[in-house]
Amino acid sequence: MSRNLPALVFCFLVAASLTAQPAVVNWESPHVHPLELTPDGLRLLAVNTVDARLEVFALDTGLPMAVASIPVGLDPVSVRARSATEAWVVNRVSDSISVVDLTTFHVKRTLAVRDEPADVVFAGSPERAFVSSEGTNEILVFDPANPAAAPVVVPVGGLAPRALAVSGDRTRVFAAIFYSGNGTTILGGGRLNNMGAVPNVVSDPLGPYGGVNPPPNAGTEFVPPLRAEYLPGGTTPAPAVGLIVRQRFTDGRWLDDNAANWTPFVSGPQSQRSGRPRNWNLPDRDVAMIDTATLAVTHAQHLMNLVMGLAVHPTTGRVTVIGTEATNEIRFEPNVKSRFVRVTLGRFHPTTPTLTTVADLNAGHLDYSAAQIAAQADPATAAPALRAKSLGDPRAIVWTADGTRGYVAGLGSDNVVVINELGQRLPLLGNSAATSFDVGQGPTGLALDAGRDRLYVLNRFGATVSVVDLATESVLTHRSFFDPSPAVWRAGRRHLYDTRATSGLGQVSCASCHVDGRMDRLAWDLGDPAGDVKAVDGAVHNLNNGLPTGAPFTDFHPMKGPMTTQTLQDIIGKEPHHWRGDRNGIEEFNGAFRGLLGDDQELTPTEMQEFEDLLASIRYPPNPFRPIDNTLPASLELPGHFATGRFANQGGLAAGAPLPPGNAQNGLAIYRPPRLLDAGARACSGCHSLPTGAGGDVTLQNGTFIGIPPGPLGEAHLQLVSTDGSTNRTMKTPHLRNQYQKVGMDLTQVSNLAGFGFSHDGSADSLARFLSGFQVQNDQEIADLVALMLAFSGSDMPTGSFDPLDGEPPGPESLDTHAAVGRAVTFDGTNNDDPAAVVLLSQLRTLADAGAIELVARARASGLPRGYRYTGAGGLQSDRSAEATTTEALRTAATAANEVTFLAVPTGTAHRLALDRDADGVFDRDELDACSDPANAASLPPVGGCQLFTDGFESGGAGAWSSVTGG
Repeated sequence: MSRNLPALVFCFLVAASLTAQPAVVNWESPHVHPLELTPDGLRLLAVNTVDARLEVFALDTGLPMAVASIPVGLDPVSVRARSATEAWVVNRVSDSISVVDLTTFHVKRTLAVRDEPADVVFAGSPERAFVSSEGTNEILVFDPANPAAAPVVVPVGGLAPRALAVSGDRTRVFAAIFYSGNGTTILGGGRLNNMGAVPNVVSDPLGPYGGVNPPPNAGTEFVPPLRAEYLPGGTTPAPAVGLIVRQRFTDGRWLDDNAANWTPFVSGPQSQRSGRPRNWNLPDRDVAMIDTATLAVTHAQHLMNLVMGLAVHPTTGRVTVIGTEATNEIRFEPNVKSRFVRVTLGRFHPTTPTLTTVADLNAGHLDYSAAQIAAQADPATAAPALRAKSLGDPRAIVWTADGTRGYVAGLGSDNVVVINELGQRLPLLGNSAATSFDVGQGPTGLALDAGRDRLYVLNRFGATVSVVDLATESVLTHRSFFDPSPAVWRAGRRHLYDTRATSGLGQVSCASCHVDGRMDRLAWDLGDPAGDVKAVDGAVHNLNNGLPTGAPFTDFHPMKGPMTTQTLQDIIGKEPHHWRGDRNGIEEFNGAFRGLLGDDQELTPTEMQEFEDLLASIRYPPNPFRPIDNTLPASLELPGHFATGRFANQGGLAAGAPLPPGNAQNGLAIYRPPRLLDAGARACSGCHSLPTGAGGDVTLQNGTFIGIPPGPLGEAHLQLVSTDGSTNRTMKTPHLRNQYQKVGMDLTQVSNLAGFGFSHDGSADSLARFLSGFQVQNDQEIADLVALMLAFSGSDMPTGSFDPLDGEPPGPESLDTHAAVGRAVTFDGTNNDDPAAVVLLSQLRTLADAGAIELVARARASGLPRGYRYTGAGGLQSDRSAEATTTEALRTAATAANEVTFLAVPTGTAHRLALDRDADGVFDRDELDACSDPANAASLPPVGGCQLFTDGFESGGAGAWSSVTGG
């Protein structure tokens, strides 16, 4: 085929490059191990998450040069080189491993894994592949010599195993338990009744404060002082609320922030008064240690709250763990301003895991004192210099071969700090006055190249790799790779993650709690004893959809009590915000940049719009409990869910007995009219409207539901209710799409994995507990409703009606992902007719024909990588505009080294992913044929045609070609 495009196409390419917006989806998937050096030191591998690719760089010249860009699964977050010729890429949204041949630059096998895989390592003898499954709290063990065999499943005894590391002798695998907790839990105290929650023990007269609620936080006083009108008997007394307590690991006592001892009520003889069994405990497991021979699991504890990365020290064998520690037991926003999180390094030796040490990685310049924080208010002080020293949101750690120097990358601070094994900062070799060096935006990966005396840093948000000279510990250069992220994402991420730009001490940001746009699995009491009451504006909000409430709405009191961190996924268009709905729009959070993060200024209107645009893009990933067609499961096993004993006296299950499998389809029927589970007055869907479970955006007027107009800043106004049983008698009806991510607490069990559960303060320990508070008839109905809650993703749900007689007002749409998205199957000549593989492809074709998903294929033809988009009825459009084929032709032609992978992708993204990577209007192979760059929308074919293709450009690498006119 000619390598010259017609002049008309040239003009189209120029015009398209100025206006096209790449079709991309933002799941904000976190990087885990995104950068890897091959064992021979010849290649550097980097995941390109948004573009669903593995970038390959050659190191022959001493600097990374792009040689290949290999399509893999959706949202790759980790890569490990099993050998110089084979890499395993972990695809979080696809729930898969792409096994990549580094000689053909092609995926040769796809391994299906469980929900949200995070990392992979190779260890043991014989060698095994250990894959962390974050969504199922397991490690999956594969045999690389027989990858088609089902993996061995190893539960880790903690929530969300993420980063992995291997001992020097390869006999142990270490798994960082991301949501390890920090030994804090909630004591009930804010409920008017016990429906769906633990007892109101904070108001118990036998408690340390004799039932005073809220209790003081400084002896018998409040700091800040409690306003007179908020005292008992005042005009607006502070409501009774729950209380967060933390277990001291030195003696096991449970204390609040005023050093009051609640141990008798948590684990001691009075524990039933808080709804707990005697000897209730909350193991703080931070690292799971897996014996590669026996697969036995032991733990290291008491290191930190969010365990973000780990590495084994090369000379001592100690496991070094990085992450953050929250001080959420400290009450009131003024008291935690800018210092609610510490960035830490934990250490232990696997032979003595109970002997742990923890160091603050910012201890050299931060003392977290009130005086230090107050100094940030004056821009004339040295605050910028102080912030520049801080490390925020640590994501990667690596050690030199002799163990004398360690490097830790800060996603939020855009820098790398140098430490010794104790976690103490070391001066830079090239600048003794500094202990860190800046890299690109959002560093998440580190790879040490001892042979070249180089450190490579993957900067996720900047889409670059920084090359660091270890002799001087300074950046030599940056290498960029193609990133289709829209400009609004890039601009908005700064306001979510940047710890220097948004906090007074440079170590915290919004993402410190809303980690990766999600949750930290904790509750915080960010009230203010000296704050102001905010009136509820009934003219703005939809109060109970106009239905009778049974209780008056109350204004928003500043003493609001503990509330669990909410996710930021799909919150725009679902206003008002916060559990209580006390923030009309995201703009009303601007004060938190000063009041909570401690910055000396708020965002400008332009910056706030950038922030909102980013948040508006974050969607929910596929729900792991839905089958491939995205329907509700008719039979779902419910491990880890237990009966409350409500029906034990009627022949039902005893408290703590495992629930039977649940039928989510029947659960939906129970959830909707004519069943009226809420006091016999309304159906669940009357408040938790479908499809999201959030309150409706309509109000009842003159017997008709009508839509509520948007607010002055375009914000929505969803329903508020006053019937949740809380003394905070104005609450927003919460959506239900991430309930499966809040499990782990169950007070029918002695040992729990989480200290906070459901409801606004986390006091409803389990879904079964919360649902038992309604008019259900037996344990099976509870199980069916639990199954519904776990599979409540939003899409493919019935919607409400504007007819009030239906009892189901319509709710807002859901920004979530079809369950089939990410599913992949690779044909390699050995399985072209494998029944399971053929059925999966057929299912994906059926869903694509119905418009539920789109389907792409990647193959090799005549030694070249090719892309294909499914067009319906079995047809495929290739990445050459004049070529087409069929799924059957592609499947049956697959051979070893010419494998074919079919991948389900979200609607609207297939064209870019398969045919037009840079969305410039010209197909990728057509561009390659004409010596244009398919990963650069501004590129044009050179005058005079092609002179030379390098291997990299033929493999789809960006910018790896030359021509008569240069390139």
